[in-house]
Amino acid sequence: MTGPSFAHLLRLSDDTGLYEHADGPLPRREHGYCLDDVARGLVVLCREPELSAELVVLVERYLAFTAHAQANNGQFHNRLGADRGWRDEPGLGDWWGRALWGLGTAAARCPVPWIRQAALAAFERSAHRRPSSVRSMSFAALGAAEVLGAVPDHALAAKLLGDVAAHVGEPRAVPEWPWPEHRLYYANAVLPEALIAAGQLLDDPQVRDDGLRLLDWLLTVESHEVHLSPTPAGGWCIGEPRPAFDQQPLEVAALADACARAHQVTGDLRWQAGVRHAVAWFDGDNDLGMRMRDEETGGGYDGLTHDGPNRNQGAESTLALISTLQHGRTLLGSTG
Repeated sequence: MTGPSFAHLLRLSDDTGLYEHADGPLPRREHGYCLDDVARGLVVLCREPELSAELVVLVERYLAFTAHAQANNGQFHNRLGADRGWRDEPGLGDWWGRALWGLGTAAARCPVPWIRQAALAAFERSAHRRPSSVRSMSFAALGAAEVLGAVPDHALAAKLLGDVAAHVGEPRAVPEWPWPEHRLYYANAVLPEALIAAGQLLDDPQVRDDGLRLLDWLLTVESHEVHLSPTPAGGWCIGEPRPAFDQQPLEVAALADACARAHQVTGDLRWQAGVRHAVAWFDGDNDLGMRMRDEETGGGYDGLTHDGPNRNQGAESTLALISTLQHGRTLLGSTG
């Protein structure tokens, strides 16, 4: 059975990394690269059950980029210019968390032994840090979950994963708004997914159930009738209009990730349906009934606006498409 196309990811990549932006399907080389996207690339590539030689080379380049971005103190740079110079100082923003997610996934799943070893070493150099951002911490926790799944006695990964519940917080005792933040922002489903992973791997049923409760609420809030209506780029809270735009593929992919994990943990078909709706969103089952992917190029469109798709095919949206289709292939038998 075929999987998602990596043609556009290859188009956006060069011998340094992964170009962040595109004009239609063409890379905007002048905008350079960011670790956020390279790390997401590591995740989706290392999830593949079989990697071609061409994709193994891509893993090597993404891993080298991630290692180059890592500072001695465990922080990471994020933005690399077209001239191959860093545009920022090392920090602990979302890119730090996504770097650990990518490194953890490569350490656990890559079929190439030396890549697994190098990725684990890089993970260990940064896993002692703790960011202030709940999303950065949650992304990192998913990397720790990958490491712990492969190396059950890995103390550093267990400590990182164990600390995520305190960052996310418990669900609020308000039925209409149990979410631990005062509004929804972006990649929202990573918060409950991190709790589900922590609860499962650390044998903490309360943390697991908190994550499942939050995901159940989020999936309901981000649905309209029988299709997804995700939180827009500007965030959302009760009382604001829906549907709302600009809807981001990243939000849909995060839901697919979390629902796939929830299904793995519980076997509940509700979560399989969540993955189905995420795949369908890209195929046009959304608030405007318009496809969010280019079948010819393999790219994902950058957002769903009031006027239809933003047809630029940047790295984030393309990786969101690939990630969602991977879950669809695993749980639904759907293909790219």
